Amino acid sequence: MGKTDYFLCGGLLLVDSRRSCEKPLLVFSPGEMINLFKAKEKQRAIVENANGKAPVKKQSAGELRLHKDISELTLPKTCSISFPNGKDDLMNFEVTIQPDEGFYLGGKFAFTCQVSPIYPHEAPKVKCKTKVYHPNIDLEGNVCLNILREDWKPVLNINTVIYGLFHLFTHPNYEDPLNHDAAAVLRDNPKLFESDVRIAMAGGYVGQTFFPCCM
Repeated sequence: MGKTDYFLCGGLLLVDSRRSCEKPLLVFSPGEMINLFKAKEKQRAIVENANGKAPVKKQSAGELRLHKDISELTLPKTCSISFPNGKDDLMNFEVTIQPDEGFYLGGKFAFTCQVSPIYPHEAPKVKCKTKVYHPNIDLEGNVCLNILREDWKPVLNINTVIYGLFHLFTHPNYEDPLNHDAAAVLRDNPKLFESDVRIAMAGGYVGQTFFPCCM
């Protein structure tokens, strides 16, 4: 058979099949053209299924936005991101922060991040995997960060979240605590707070609580 030619003219898709069957030129409107492409995609999926291939999963709006965010990441050397489930699951990833200043200098702290299919209309769910003595992170790993709660907006992105987590270690905030004991020590005796942080990061007890080494 001969070759069929496709070309656009004035917003219409023209199909010239005369080289194969000597029929007149066919003209498709934009709406018909879309339907044609959809039919071809459906036919391709049927063929793939018949050949034992799994159909390609359609990405959610959240996944598409997350792909964009990841491609535009501009992280400092103190922060890194990884995908433990591989490239097929970008909606669940880990962030590692290694502060180069402040009370937590020399520590290494890991967070899990779960992104909703309706992202960015819902903030990622973030938990701290590393047990840490911190006024804004409790012993169960819950994180108190305003941009993950009431201050979240769809214009924010993963880059913003990671920088926010990094900021917690350079500027811990005793005014908005999850660990109230740590917040009180930071407020009333910063020198003692610094000592407690060093003990916890090296692997030791602060009060009755043991903290594994994270240095």
